[in-house]
Amino acid sequence: MNERRILPSLGALRALEALERLGSATAVAEELSLTQSAVSRQLQTLEEQLGVTLILREKRRMRLTPAAQTYAEEVREALNRIAHASIKLRVNPEGGQINLAILPTFGMRWLVPRLPEFALRHPDITVNMATRLHRFNFATQGFDAAIHYGQPDWPGTDHLRLKPENVVPVCAPALLQRHTIARPEDILSLPLLHIQTRPKAWADWFAHWGVKAPMPQGMLHDQFSTITQAARHGLGVALLPDYLAQRDLAAGRLVQAWGGATPSLGSYYLIWPKEKQADPALQKFRDWLATQAEEEDGLPR
Repeated sequence: MNERRILPSLGALRALEALERLGSATAVAEELSLTQSAVSRQLQTLEEQLGVTLILREKRRMRLTPAAQTYAEEVREALNRIAHASIKLRVNPEGGQINLAILPTFGMRWLVPRLPEFALRHPDITVNMATRLHRFNFATQGFDAAIHYGQPDWPGTDHLRLKPENVVPVCAPALLQRHTIARPEDILSLPLLHIQTRPKAWADWFAHWGVKAPMPQGMLHDQFSTITQAARHGLGVALLPDYLAQRDLAAGRLVQAWGGATPSLGSYYLIWPKEKQADPALQKFRDWLATQAEEEDGLPR
């Protein structure tokens, strides 16, 4: 089968994607600046071209079939990639771009302060960044590389170790005024704050200090920015990377609940798919990052 012969028009695909997302032809027409009859014609043409029923028409309402819903989700990914590629071409028609997924806190506190040096060395290369908290599929998300925490075990990728991590348990000073913490296990008497992306962080910390304890319970947060604020306001003890806690410790907004910095089981890595290995822009970025890796001095503020 010649795939190009069944390649639908971009307008028809946009109409289908919008209908799945918005739920009504009226909303689709408004978003696409079309009449409802034009939207209906595009969807009907799409059905005829594919030879598949996509729309269930009930009185004046349109509803996608289950198969059409799945198709629309796949189309949405393709449309997003087309739009992203178009933006890339428009802002940098000469090429030389890197699409980088970053962890929000580490990216902003460690990578971004260093990027001016890379920009001076390679003014022809643009680094586009988007935050991602969880793993993703390089093949479907269009990133050239990612900043990752943990172990470099993504299939089909290579990696560069950027920085190990030490963590420290911190809380508001007032919280310790009400409790005596003489041993690491005493922290179990306090409310513990958890970060969603590292569900075993507290368990690993207690294990490092030889404390046998059930999985600690407590409040869950999705980012370090929110868990830090919760700790500042006395909601519990947070296990933070030492570079992230440094400012608040120095200012007295947070104090160490017990002990000092403890090595974490994970490190920060640059991860890239093997098929991107020879990309010239990525090679230059990777070589430059290697000069920044494993630094022992404090992070830029």
